[in-house]
Amino acid sequence: MTPLLAVSQQQRVGLAVVIFMVIGWAIYLLSAARRTYEPGVELTTAPNRKPYFDDEGMEGRRLTKYLWWAFALLAISAVGLPIYWVREPFRQKGAGLDRGVRYFDEESVARGERYFQASPGDPPTPREPHYGCETCHGKKGIGGVASFTLTDPANPDAPPQQVQWTAPPLNTVMLRFRPEEVLFVLTYGRAGTPMPPWGVNGGGALNDQQLQDLIAYLDSIKLKPEDVKAANLQQYGSTDGAALFEAFCARCHTQGYSYGQPSVMGGGAYGPDLTGGATLRQFPTVDQQIAWVTETVPIGKQYGQRGISSGRMPFFGDMLTEDQIRAIVSYERTL
Repeated sequence: MTPLLAVSQQQRVGLAVVIFMVIGWAIYLLSAARRTYEPGVELTTAPNRKPYFDDEGMEGRRLTKYLWWAFALLAISAVGLPIYWVREPFRQKGAGLDRGVRYFDEESVARGERYFQASPGDPPTPREPHYGCETCHGKKGIGGVASFTLTDPANPDAPPQQVQWTAPPLNTVMLRFRPEEVLFVLTYGRAGTPMPPWGVNGGGALNDQQLQDLIAYLDSIKLKPEDVKAANLQQYGSTDGAALFEAFCARCHTQGYSYGQPSVMGGGAYGPDLTGGATLRQFPTVDQQIAWVTETVPIGKQYGQRGISSGRMPFFGDMLTEDQIRAIVSYERTL
């Protein structure tokens, strides 16, 4: 049962109205039950049978009084409504509208956190579902490892290989991708990787609201850009393009890098092949490529030489300094 202190103001008002109506009906029924009428008595007692004002009485001071009352009420409405609407934004704010928005945001984050966590039971209960994102990506999205069975599409007869796939950290995913790009990844997964599709449209278990809740949670745990830049600058410096490429680009652009079996650096995997002057053809100028690595463009927009963004390429302007991005670009243009 809901405690009295937890009942909202609207619920208390509604309850008071219901009680008032019940008491009123009870009084009416009780008084009606106690009335007794003799047949024909309505001829003298009915209100519409009693004499009323004549025309002079109706159209004299009485009519004038009610007209003045009508004018006064009309004036109140004409003046009061504009005043009310002028004050409405302040009234809503004072009534806790901002707190209400924060409440719904906080509830969305809480649900997303629950989805992200590993299930305490097997299977998860319908009322408290957990989908276990942290099993691969670590608690609070700090990154982790996922077991994955690797097959070779070019050689179907080859036995499958069990590998340990490095799952990327998700406490920076909202610094690398736009919300709509994260939604796409969550919905359809990453084919050929341990990341499965989670959205209903991709064949997964999460509906649109659950996906938005999960994105709200990922946004709540994202690190501050200035902290990430400072940490990366301290760890990798700002001039070693090869080291920076391996740290931030190789897992997509190098076959086998995610599971410790790298092939040709920059030779292509989930991301395109960057070797053989590919970047020079795609980005004739250095500034074009720097802009692409720094910000990319939204899904479906053009970049470079007739490139169309698929939303798969992360942007690094919130994670790396300008000098670090320039070093990466310089290195890529030598591959």
